[in-house]
Amino acid sequence: MKDSKDITAYMGLIGSRAKEASEVLAGLSSEKKNSALKEMAKAIEEDRKEIIKANSQDLSEAKTKKIGESLVDRLELNNLRIDSMISGLLSVSELEDPIGRIKELNATPSGIKISQMRVPLGVIGIIYESRPNVTADAAALCLKSGNSCILRGGSESFKTNSIITKSLKRGLLESGLPENSIELVDTTDREAVKILLGMHRWIDVIIPRGGKGLVKLISNEAKVPVIKHLDGICHVYLDEDCELEKALSIAVNAKTYRFGICGAMETLLIHKNIAQKVLPYLKKEFDEKNVELRGCERTLKFLSISEAKDEDWVTEYLAPILSIKIVDDLNSAIKHINHFGSSHTDSIVTEDKQKVSVFMREVDSSSVMHNLPTCWADGFEYGLGAEVGISTDKFHARGPVGLEGLTSLKYIVEGNAELRKN
Repeated sequence: MKDSKDITAYMGLIGSRAKEASEVLAGLSSEKKNSALKEMAKAIEEDRKEIIKANSQDLSEAKTKKIGESLVDRLELNNLRIDSMISGLLSVSELEDPIGRIKELNATPSGIKISQMRVPLGVIGIIYESRPNVTADAAALCLKSGNSCILRGGSESFKTNSIITKSLKRGLLESGLPENSIELVDTTDREAVKILLGMHRWIDVIIPRGGKGLVKLISNEAKVPVIKHLDGICHVYLDEDCELEKALSIAVNAKTYRFGICGAMETLLIHKNIAQKVLPYLKKEFDEKNVELRGCERTLKFLSISEAKDEDWVTEYLAPILSIKIVDDLNSAIKHINHFGSSHTDSIVTEDKQKVSVFMREVDSSSVMHNLPTCWADGFEYGLGAEVGISTDKFHARGPVGLEGLTSLKYIVEGNAELRKN
């Protein structure tokens, strides 16, 4: 693309093509969509070596530019992660198709029959950073929910995304579906994103998936609705009534399963009555995994670590760094989470059912867990097949956004010549 005029024309072209494809997808049978998903999975398998080669080139360039370790982790594809991509495509093919599902409503005094039908949103724009697996996950969910998609990955994963999209399109063509059902913006020029955000003629919703800066930019500048995926400042609270061995394993797994995921624990809250007992064990475990600890003033009485600053409580590290705070009780833990958290995922570890009930009800997050590490916050693990992000909004889509999150409802009204009168 040589100038902004070229980019504007190009973006308009892919927008119109995606819109045209969405009209075809909206009327497709489940069988057609499932067949396409299986062909897409087959194409990814056939192109595995080519995908890994392109990813190696992206990784090499990213390391040359010295991007952060967490971004490198998100960017890297290996055979296991490609297996996961293929598994995601196949899992989505096995999910119940939400499109056309009818929900009967209560009868009306007039005698007319009211129901609701689940329908596609139309064209979904997805802007994401680093993770090339999002290309396959997003395409799969959009296709199964009857939507076309326009994907714009980060420049650091450009080569990988291009190869994956090429494979997915081949799967579409093998199934007789329009290849423009999946459009990848094939320029790294940032002007393309600016144009994409204003394409209300073609795009029905935009989903950003990336850092806080990206999401804030898109939310501020988009002229179409946005389903936001903000940062994941996730907490685990170890209550005084927890089983200590269970609590320790959950806390360590929540932080160290993978540092670069949005479901990684960033702050550990510990009840004051068990702090002296659990902190030495936790420090030993985290030291072995090279996790830097930062603690509140009360924590520093038990551990020789750095003091946590105000900004630590609102920072998504995506790195081997963990903040620890000792709290007085359950209410203090909930207050901290609701004040400093990002409404992503938070967990309580306790054997007291009453405390679980209070925590579940009062913590204002899209996922609230009991006796589990926060890294379970994942669309695939929730049985959604895959996800296009984890919404921290309070719209119809909250938490991992799967098939239903990419649909809407319309009213179906039936009658037999009933006439409205005063």
